[in-house]
This record gives sequence, structure tokens and C-alpha cells, in this order.
Amino acid sequence: MSRERVLTDAQWAVLEPLLPCSKGKQSRPFRDHRQVVEGILYRYRTGCPWRDLPAGFGPWQTVWKRHRRYAADGTWDKVLAVMLA
Repeated sequence: MSRERVLTDAQWAVLEPLLPCSKGKQSRPFRDHRQVVEGILYRYRTGCPWRDLPAGFGPWQTVWKRHRRYAADGTWDKVLAVMLA
């Protein structure tokens, strides 16, 4: 496992369908989900501040905003329920 590759392909295959998509929305398409989710996981695994995320995960603001959005809309709750089942 590399420093910036947190999830295996098998883990990602389970997680990806649980995340919201940007199809049909008027705004710009979402940044790659895997890149952002792995940035969130990396941040929690290492305990680093959001601003210190490696550039390979994209802008830290994007990673932070997506984490905040998923926490507010219940996406993380849904992911946790499926992963525990």
C-alpha cells in the first residue's frame, strides 16, 4: 500500500455505490470520489490537520468540504451501516 492509496480496490468497490453522484445537477461535476475519500481516511489515520494533506488528495478545502457535506447529509451513517453489516 502506498502512502496515498488507502483503500484496496475491493474495499472501494463496496464503498463507491454508497456515495452520491453529481449527475443531473446544475453545478460542476464532483472531483474524483476515491481521491477525496482516501484524503479523508488519510487525514483520520495520521491525525494531520486538514491543511497538511498531501497534494495527491487534491485541495484540502475540497476534501474538508466533502467530509462535512457527507457528515451532514447522512452519507457516512449509511456507509458505516453497510460496512458493519
